[in-house]
Amino acid sequence: MLFAKRARARKTLAYRFVALIARFLMQVFTRRVWRGSENLEIDGGLIVCGNHLSNFDPLVMAHFLHDHGRPPRFLAKKQMFDVPLFGALIKSAGQIPVYRGTSEAANALRDAEAAVLAGETAVIYPEGTLTYDPGLWPMTGATGAARLALATRVPVIPVAQWGAQNVIPRWSKGLKLIPPQTIYVTAGPAVDLSDLYERGTELSAFVEATERIMAAITKLLEGIRGETAPAERWDRRNHREEREGR
Repeated sequence: MLFAKRARARKTLAYRFVALIARFLMQVFTRRVWRGSENLEIDGGLIVCGNHLSNFDPLVMAHFLHDHGRPPRFLAKKQMFDVPLFGALIKSAGQIPVYRGTSEAANALRDAEAAVLAGETAVIYPEGTLTYDPGLWPMTGATGAARLALATRVPVIPVAQWGAQNVIPRWSKGLKLIPPQTIYVTAGPAVDLSDLYERGTELSAFVEATERIMAAITKLLEGIRGETAPAERWDRRNHREEREGR
């Protein structure tokens, strides 16, 4: 397939090194239930959007995408790139730094746009941080993924995952690898945003696209958990004190 050829083309030496080690550890210390990989079988670039409930789930997402022919390019906080050795490693592996709150913040979307138009897979957590929802449901999202999607018209694949919080609990530095935890990942069909393309510079279109993306992720997570999400999504703008306390 075309997407597989393009994916193989950008596996740098650093990427292969990181993927080899991370995949081995994931195979040993987790059990996996993966569904929906057929939704990744699309020619050209993709934007993958997932829920964020643990500092472990980027490894889960990377493992899922790597094993299905989609080497990921994460948009990661700039601070991650400042960590000695690790920062150099993820940069050489093609990950994209996000400069929050600076004049360079737009560069991440610019780099992500170039990546997906070249046939690569950009991974964005629309929530922008670990969910604050008490039940670990997806909260409201920021509009970055929507802006990228409407600018490029590249398919947006929603992905829900569950179980990473049992390895590294939310807001914790603890790590539980024994016994191996079961990790669930489900990829859904592309979110239909086609009716918003002609409004691709309007804030209302970004907001609507973001809500559709978050709704798709939430529906997938309901399927994994066998539960119904709260009718009202947790909105971080209404809980500033709680956020600042973390």
